[in-house]
Amino acid sequence: MKIVKTGIAGSLESSDVLVTVNPPEEPGIQIDLESAVIKQFGKQIRRVTRETLEALEITDAFLSLQDKGALDSTIRARIEAAAYRAAGIGRYRWRR
Repeated sequence: MKIVKTGIAGSLESSDVLVTVNPPEEPGIQIDLESAVIKQFGKQIRRVTRETLEALEITDAFLSLQDKGALDSTIRARIEAAAYRAAGIGRYRWRR
C-alpha cells in the first residue's frame, strides 16, 4: 500500500490513540510516539505499529501516535483506518 496523503483515525479520549499517517520525507518507516505509558509499553506499541504496517505492506510512511492508554487491538484498528485513508482507498479489505 502506498501512502499518498494524510490519513487520521482515533481520538485523544482515554483508552484511545490518535494516529496520523503521512507520506514520508525519506524512505522507510518513521514513528513519532507520544504516550503517558511510554516507559512501560513503548516497545510494545512500536512492535504492534510495525507489525500492522507490515501486514498492510506499507514500507514508506511517517506515523504520529498520541496514545492515551489504548489496547493493542485499538492501536491496530486506528493504524489500519488511518493508512487506508492515507492511501486513498475507500473500500476496506476485511480479514477473517
